[in-house]
Amino acid sequence: PGANIGSGAAIFEAVHGSAPDIAGKGIANPCALLLAAADMLDHLDMVAQGTRVRDAIRVTLAAADQRMTPDLGGSGSGSTESFADALIERLQTRAAA
Repeated sequence: PGANIGSGAAIFEAVHGSAPDIAGKGIANPCALLLAAADMLDHLDMVAQGTRVRDAIRVTLAAADQRMTPDLGGSGSGSTESFADALIERLQTRAAA
């Protein structure tokens, strides 16, 4: 994740390259973008929400959830969408707890 924070504006983004070799394949790892979003939440004084996003990522990685993207050890059918689904489930579970 990356952040550029100025006196009147802030930009949060994933700073990796465009990854043309995986473009359109649905296997891009969304972690950098989601971590940048968590940093933005922190910047907006929504620290608890940013922490929830980071915790969902951490728990999903620790569980070796097979829905993760292949670069993280997910199954051959792991995709950006399935990884997002795994994260959403964990966010919802923790919200209900």
